[in-house]
Amino acid sequence: MDRGDASSARRSFEPIDCAVFAGMLAISAIVGVYQAYKSRKNTDAVGEYLMGGRNMSIFPISMSLIASYVSGIAILGLPAEIYVHGTQFWCVIVADSLVSLTMAFVYLPVFYDLGIDSSYEYLKLRFNNAVRLTGTVIFLLKMLLYIPLVIYVPALAFNQVTGTNLHATALLVCTVCIFYTTLGGLKAVVWTDAIQTIVMFGGVVIVAVLGTSRVGGVQRVWERNRETGRIVFFDMDPDPTVRHTFWTVVVGGYSNWLASCSVNQAMVQRCLSMPDAKKANATIAIMAIGITSIVSLSCYTGLVIFAAFHDCDPIATKRLNKPDQLLPYFVMEMADSIPGLPGLFVAGVFSAALSTMSTGLNAMSGVIYGDMIKPWLREPVSETTAGRTIKATVVAIGALCVGLVFLVEKLTGLIQVNVPFAPLRPTPRSRVTRTSVLVPQAGKSLSGITAGPLLGMFTLGMFFPCANSAGALVGGLVSLNLVAWISFGTQAAISAGRIAFPAKPVSVDGCSDALKARAGNLTILLETATREQPFFLYRMSYLWYTWVGFLTAVLLGLLVSWITGANQRKPGDEKLYTPVVRRFLRSNRQDDRPVELDRTETRASRP
Repeated sequence: MDRGDASSARRSFEPIDCAVFAGMLAISAIVGVYQAYKSRKNTDAVGEYLMGGRNMSIFPISMSLIASYVSGIAILGLPAEIYVHGTQFWCVIVADSLVSLTMAFVYLPVFYDLGIDSSYEYLKLRFNNAVRLTGTVIFLLKMLLYIPLVIYVPALAFNQVTGTNLHATALLVCTVCIFYTTLGGLKAVVWTDAIQTIVMFGGVVIVAVLGTSRVGGVQRVWERNRETGRIVFFDMDPDPTVRHTFWTVVVGGYSNWLASCSVNQAMVQRCLSMPDAKKANATIAIMAIGITSIVSLSCYTGLVIFAAFHDCDPIATKRLNKPDQLLPYFVMEMADSIPGLPGLFVAGVFSAALSTMSTGLNAMSGVIYGDMIKPWLREPVSETTAGRTIKATVVAIGALCVGLVFLVEKLTGLIQVNVPFAPLRPTPRSRVTRTSVLVPQAGKSLSGITAGPLLGMFTLGMFFPCANSAGALVGGLVSLNLVAWISFGTQAAISAGRIAFPAKPVSVDGCSDALKARAGNLTILLETATREQPFFLYRMSYLWYTWVGFLTAVLLGLLVSWITGANQRKPGDEKLYTPVVRRFLRSNRQDDRPVELDRTETRASRP
């Protein structure tokens, strides 16, 4: 690896790299055109566009579900997380596996038994229209907070490493995504996701293998990380203010991914596009295997990057501004001997971003039409008109996301953090350098605002027959505001330098004298970052946010339901509850029939 001056930090794309990247975008656009052409004579335009005709096969749906988890934030952020803080976060694969089982056997059967298209339609059937609308708005807020960050992060990383224009890259990627999502609907989304998942896997595998070879083998990678204390899997500290422990990552990560997976329309919609629940469960099993594989590869790549820079840290020497640039910088370092590698890797990272954005656009257009527009239509509209309305909604939301991508650039100062620069041989006065907060933390901090309330509202309905609409509404709204206060308050404390997270040691012993001087001149004292302890909830690990929101929504919902009068079950209501609860409900045999989905029923009259 380069040990020279900082000028080597920025390298340019070669024509072959541009060709590889452009090829991925072109294939995605072609898939959208092809799926639109295939569906041109379909009589059920809305069902075909949003649900793929409910006859999707296992392979594309499985790949699409994997792609939804592995955004550009994960591809860039996980290696940076391991490099800076060690391997504790790797244990998240345990939580991901448990979530897949919970989704298959607890939540998804309810949606299948009811035969609904939107997960938020459940909230109307179980509670009323007000709760349904609240859930829809919270979901839209979640996606509009997350999608711009997913596009901005990889665009910024490659702008700062390669010099490519950030705005042009973001606009190009978003335009292609809006194009094929608008034309082809769900089928275009899942098939492009499948292609993009393969590209993403290929890029990560190649970087991990080539990086390991260049460092000198797996054993050397492991030894260099073990010597600096980065190999940590079982930190059993129960303190909730510790950023990552085994309990925080596994238990806290479980709730975050459960909310994003089991009741989120973007995930549920693709599972419901399968012909039956058996095939849907098969896709979920494949998703669990795929996510475990890609997360493990990304975490291992973080170990490889540290092994490569173990004696000349590029962040401490200011060749990079942020840890999230480590992976693209590492790829560009290997590019001299492997033509086309940067293009393949960029294609992989933006494949992850495209899959997240396209899935979000398709899901948001569906809930806006089904939950917000259709209920207010006085007369039914034709399939053609409905299809055009949904496509226009995709374009409008996509344009809004593009605008928000550029807004994120103005707000990056809100997610700053002091990350300690810990010398390999600590001195009595340790020092820190200012960098950005790692993007997985930023993303999960934002998603935690909406994840807990949504999971709480659905769980309240599926697990507690006594819960009523007033409880669900109050619990959801109070939970949303509570977690938002904690999340934004924490970010403000981090930005002000009142919260700092310990990092694993790095070294500059192998750097040139010029780079060593840069590392020494650009540090500030650690004491200035930790002299004041903020409020306890602000110091709580970001992975507990979803649990706080979830428990607040459920407990407060039950309290309000008890005060206002518990819900009274009616014949046929058993299908509204999870199979875990149904066995405990007393019902006559004739009441075990499917629920009649009266779209005009609001259940508002229930207590």
